[in-house]
Amino acid sequence: MTTWGLTATILAPTPDILRFAAYHLDQGAHRLYIYLDADTPDAYAALKAHPKVRVQTCDAAHWKRLMGRRPDKHQARQTLNATHAYARKAEVDWLIHMDADEFLVPDSSVTAALEAVPATTTSARIRPMEQLGGTQSAFKAFIPSDGNRRATVSALYPTFGKHLKGGFVSHVAGKLFVRTGLDDITVKIHNAFQGDQMLPDAAELTDLSLAHCHAKTWDAWRAAYGYRLDKGSYRSELKPATGPDKGGMTLHDLFRWLEAEQGEAGLRAFYDEVIGDSPDMRARLTSHGLLRLVDLDLDASLMRHFPEAAV
Repeated sequence: MTTWGLTATILAPTPDILRFAAYHLDQGAHRLYIYLDADTPDAYAALKAHPKVRVQTCDAAHWKRLMGRRPDKHQARQTLNATHAYARKAEVDWLIHMDADEFLVPDSSVTAALEAVPATTTSARIRPMEQLGGTQSAFKAFIPSDGNRRATVSALYPTFGKHLKGGFVSHVAGKLFVRTGLDDITVKIHNAFQGDQMLPDAAELTDLSLAHCHAKTWDAWRAAYGYRLDKGSYRSELKPATGPDKGGMTLHDLFRWLEAEQGEAGLRAFYDEVIGDSPDMRARLTSHGLLRLVDLDLDASLMRHFPEAAV
């Protein structure tokens, strides 16, 4: 039987860490390789006690072993830890790097999706669906790049659509399962390399989705906004969805412009049109066949695997 696991570098409260772990254990993960980006003793103790989890606190000794010092950028820390997890003696057939706000949602099972991948294929990509802010169960589906994506995005988001990749505020690249046992592998955020070459011809796992809980509420989105603007998914060096010659801006520049011109009201207008759950948003998505309703039921998973943390 095909086995799979995941690796994640996590900076989050203990309940969120354990919900993430518990949910994927329920989905059939054979191993979880969890790297705690800060000392989180309660999460460490709970994870350490679980037979399918390998947990590491990323302290000074850990970073000294990996590269001599702690990288400043969290993206570099994620890459180093994911590559370290892949280089361990293989305990699974497939390994994926994920974030703690991402959850695998299969049509049948993760194992079944991976067993359908041809034996000669070394990687398999999962596309995201993005959570609507203010709900736990409604998501906007991934729009394939089939020639109609831009028109669909413009229809869904008439004010801000030209600045959005695939209609998402977060990534559309998804995440990558990599078959274990390959030499000289570097696992990055959305891709993997063998030597200096990206792994070719990843299979598209159309019966498996990545539920990305990027913005749970307006308050949560606003609280994370500054960090994302400076160091995360809205940072200035990322490319725009539409070129400047066609009126496009990076999200970084768009948000800076909205703040300068409209202040907080501009950011709220963006959130309401693009992110927030509402009857209008659901109707727009439904009209294009893009509304997904999924009950992750994270608290139930938490109770099954880490009941002491669910009290």
